[in-house]
Order: sequence, then C-alpha cells, then structure tokens
Amino acid sequence: MTKAELKKAIEEWKQHCETVQAATSINIIESPAQRLARIARLRSDYTAFVDYYFPHWTINPETGKATPCAKFHIDAANKIKANRNLKAGFVWHRGAAKSTNMDVFVPMWLMCQERREINVMVIVGKSEDNAKTLLGDIQAELQYNQRYIADFGEQYNAGSWEEGEFVTQTEVAFFARGRGQSPRGLRYRSHRPDYIVIDDLDDDELVESPARVSKLFDWVRSALFGTLDGGRGRFFMVGNMIAKNSVLAKWCDIKSVHVTRVNIYDKNGDISWAAKWTPEEVQAIADVAGYRAFQKEYMNNPIIEGAVFRNEWIRWGKRPAWSKFSEIVLYIDPSFKGSNKNDFKAAKLWGKAGTQLWHLRAFVRQCSVAEMVRWCYDLYEWARAQGIAVRWYMEANFMQDTILDEFMREGELRGYQLPMTGDKRKKPDKFQRVEAVSPLWERGFVYYDESQRDDPDMLAGIDQTLAFEKGMRGHDDAPDADEGAIWILQRDTRQKKIVSSTSIGLRPNAKNVSW
Repeated sequence: MTKAELKKAIEEWKQHCETVQAATSINIIESPAQRLARIARLRSDYTAFVDYYFPHWTINPETGKATPCAKFHIDAANKIKANRNLKAGFVWHRGAAKSTNMDVFVPMWLMCQERREINVMVIVGKSEDNAKTLLGDIQAELQYNQRYIADFGEQYNAGSWEEGEFVTQTEVAFFARGRGQSPRGLRYRSHRPDYIVIDDLDDDELVESPARVSKLFDWVRSALFGTLDGGRGRFFMVGNMIAKNSVLAKWCDIKSVHVTRVNIYDKNGDISWAAKWTPEEVQAIADVAGYRAFQKEYMNNPIIEGAVFRNEWIRWGKRPAWSKFSEIVLYIDPSFKGSNKNDFKAAKLWGKAGTQLWHLRAFVRQCSVAEMVRWCYDLYEWARAQGIAVRWYMEANFMQDTILDEFMREGELRGYQLPMTGDKRKKPDKFQRVEAVSPLWERGFVYYDESQRDDPDMLAGIDQTLAFEKGMRGHDDAPDADEGAIWILQRDTRQKKIVSSTSIGLRPNAKNVSW
C-alpha cells in the first residue's frame, strides 16, 4: 500500500473496532452457573456462537433482525472442528460469507474450546496487503469484542495486522502472507502453523496464464503446505470457482481433499442461503450480471467464451420484409424434466430468407411453464396480425408430458389450440448437434434481427450460445432450441416443402403485444 492507502486502511480499521466494541456491549444478567451453561452451549452450537458474539456481522440494519447461518456454514464449521488435520476446499459462491466464517468466526470458535485447537494461524491472500486486511478483521474481534473478552479473558497481547502478525495473551499467533511470498520459518516459539486458510487466491488475471497457475499451485502444495508439522493441521482453500484452470480447481482435484461446493441455487433450485436473499434479489443479481458472469461468480461454473461460438460471429442486421422469408419456425425447448425452479425455458423464432438464417424473436427465461405458454400464444396472435405464417415445433418427448396440459389450458381460455408439431427425430448427442450447426455462424449465414438488440431474452440466448461448450454444467436450452429450428428449416429446404401454419380463431379481447 501507499502511505495514503495505509492511512485510510488504518482509519477504517479503527472505525470498525469502534463498531465491534459498541455492538458487543454486555447487558446479560446471569448467575455463575447460568454463565457456564451458556458458554458450554455456545462452544457446541456454531449458530448460537455466531449470533451471540457477532451481532455487528449478522444483524441486518434495515430490519434489525439477525441473518442466521446457513446450513452449509454450520456443516463446514462442524467439519473443521471435528478434524484437526482437515485438508479441504470450500468452493462457495460470491457473497456466501467465506472470509467472515473461515477467517474470523471459525478460528475464534476453535480458540474458545476447552481443548486448545489453534496455536498458529496463517491467512494467505492474493497479495500481502490483502492478507493483512483479512488479518485485521480477526484482530479487531480479539481486541475489542467485549462479549468474547468477558467470557474468555483478554485476548490481544502484541503485534499488529499492519505488520502482518500479532499474538494473543494465550499465545496464539497470527500471520498474514501474500501468494508466492516465502512462508518458510513460519512458527511461534515451538509451534508451527496448524490452521492455514487460503482466501480467494485466484483472480481473473492469474487464471489467464496456465504457467502462473501451475507455479502458484506448486507453491501452495510445497512451500506453504510444508509449513505444517509433517502435514498435521487444518489446511484449506476458500473461494468461488472463477476458472477451470485455477489454483482452487487444482487443489480440489486432489483425491484426499474434502470439497464442499455451494452455489447460490442448490440442486433443487432453492436459494442456498434463503435467510439472506429472496428469490427476487437473486434474480436481480442474475439480470444485472448476465448469464456467463452469474454462472462464474454465483454458480461456480466458469465458462470459456468462444469454446464453440465466438462473439464476432454474432451478426446483427436489418430484417428482410416478412414476405421474403420462405419459412418461419418457432421451436420450443421447455426443459420441464424435474422440478428445478431455476431451469430456463426457451422458445426461438427463426426464419429462412434465401441462404440466410434469421433469428427473429426469443423467449429465454427462468420461469414457470405457464409464463412461457402465454408468451407463445401472444406471439401466435402477433404473427397472425402481421400476416406471418409460423410453423410450431416442440421436442416430441414433451408432447406427452404435463407441459402439454399447460398449452391446452391456455388454449381453452383463448378459444383455440396452437398447431404444435412434435420433433420426432432420434436426436444425436446435444453437443454434437449444436457444434454441427456452428459453422453457419462462422461462415456468415446467421443474422440476428437488429430490432431485438436490446431485448433481454435475445441477449440471454446469445449469452448461452457463447457459453456453450462440451460438458458444461450451465444452461444450454437456448442453443438447443436454435439447433432444432435450424434443423427443420434446413430439412424443409432440402425437401423443398413449405407448409403454412393452420389458421385458428383468435381469443376475444386478446391483449396487444409489441414485438
């Protein structure tokens, strides 16, 4: 840090210390027996420990209510407590309180146990200054947390986070180190490190260089790991998986390393830390971040742009007159297998004009099937009003699924049914199918209607297209629907058959939709 930056950091730390001291005032009245019983409970109950000693971290200033730990916080803390020699990777999404728990709450919980659990703690950050700042958080608690001090005695003795090390009166030593910085000789008296936490070591610049990642990983598993006493002690990395080629990824690939992966959506589509975020708040994050950034930062799913499609292949153009299209197809990929709330539904409108393929309209959303069905009916009515004939397709597997019931219910409300045809082909592997049509983008046959340049559904679909790669864990419903529509357009061109959509009466008083 520069002198000015250090001065600012010190001022901010002092303000934080004042907050810690004020928030942890003691107003509890209890007998000695009650106090001992309370301390015993807090030693065994991580959630209760966090709620009592750290209200300045947990209480929401807007509501005045505490945000309790999530199950994954509790499970991780208990796992660490139970295993003095744990080697682990905690792959948690952004905003999951990784540093707060692993750098502050958990070590302080271990320190107050009846059996001594920590002698020397080392925090490793992406830089020395970053590690010192992280160290400052736990020093502030040990020095100014009145509740902790009242229950377990004065903690702080000497040293400072600004210098990268301090020690408590019970002779627990704390050190800060930056990535690649020599850790050799790290010890306090006769004790070597026994709690090493590597916090968000990777960054976007580092992971761009495989050579740098490999060199840093070698440092982690040799020089840094070697500071333990013959491998004894707790040693783990925390962070979110921002790249497949990262130090965290390499660490988690070690067979003996315990790995916990927490995404903002769990496997059932629920919010992993529901006490902190509402579904609407998470959706707002996804809307602002965009598909690829959200997958990387919040779903631990780093996606390499351009693995199959490249950004420069996305060509926008002025759409030809509707009469110039030889055929227009709407292909639906409802992705309605299972009950995941965060599944995407995709419906894509494509047309063929000469040798050009035009992407005309899109529906790509995390929503209910009913919302997608209403959009499809609205599109049908808009197309009818424009005099556009659209052929409607959906994968045949879904034609017998409960999703068809949604179309029938909406059709009964509107007074007609959509002329849906099942795509009955025996489909090859999805990656092979989508990759097979990618040359159409590369060779300049695919265009996007420029009137839809700011449409969020169209942009979400493009994000999924650019993110598409073999073995991806993210959503690929949009490029799958694109492939279905293009396959039908190309097939019909080969067979030289053009079939118009069946005319069916409109629902009375149907709402007007601007397309």
